[in-house]
Amino acid sequence: MKLPHEVPVMTLPNATLFPQAFLPLFIFEPRYRQMLADALHSDRMFSVAMQRPGSTRETPSPVAGLGLIRVSVGHRNGTSHLVLQGLARVELAETVRYKPYRIQRIRPLKTPPCDNVTVDALIAKVRDLLAERSDLGLTLPFPVMAPGKSESDPAPPSFSPKEVMQYLDSITDPEQVVDLVSCAVLPGGVERQAILETVDVEARLRRLIHFLLAELRLRRKGNGP
Repeated sequence: MKLPHEVPVMTLPNATLFPQAFLPLFIFEPRYRQMLADALHSDRMFSVAMQRPGSTRETPSPVAGLGLIRVSVGHRNGTSHLVLQGLARVELAETVRYKPYRIQRIRPLKTPPCDNVTVDALIAKVRDLLAERSDLGLTLPFPVMAPGKSESDPAPPSFSPKEVMQYLDSITDPEQVVDLVSCAVLPGGVERQAILETVDVEARLRRLIHFLLAELRLRRKGNGP
């Protein structure tokens, strides 16, 4: 799929859009209603960027997710529910315009080659940590579309931990594994953004493992005597 050189940018607090993941959104602000209408009449794409922490003005983080509108359901009051599918990591470049909504030029971030043996070992470690999370009773939501799901229903699907693990086992692309797991289980926007901004797959996996280990340590401490 050919990516555009410039796209609308939606800036949201604690929001991250990973490649291949699905992000449900509720569109209600007038500027974003206009953005959605324009996108639906063009290439159906826009970027979601996390609001830069500590900034009082609307300031998108430098790395965002570019998404494709998969489902859009409009309501009588002018609001809409939609599901956005992540296509690529992009670096936000210069701003083309600010009103009625922000448009910026983008540069897709390409993943460099990685050491397959090291990556396979890191993926195995991630799966072990996910299994431990499940044993501790932690939920495992997953940002994918359910098989046979109606495209008129933008509500996120629900999967059992067993179904999630089986789905992960079926994925052969380590980049997709680390992105989907990060999107699904990391509760903090800062942690998810750190993964989104990490282009190297091995470094991305190591960061994810670090975050998962920290979460499990806190959980074990809370369950201790």
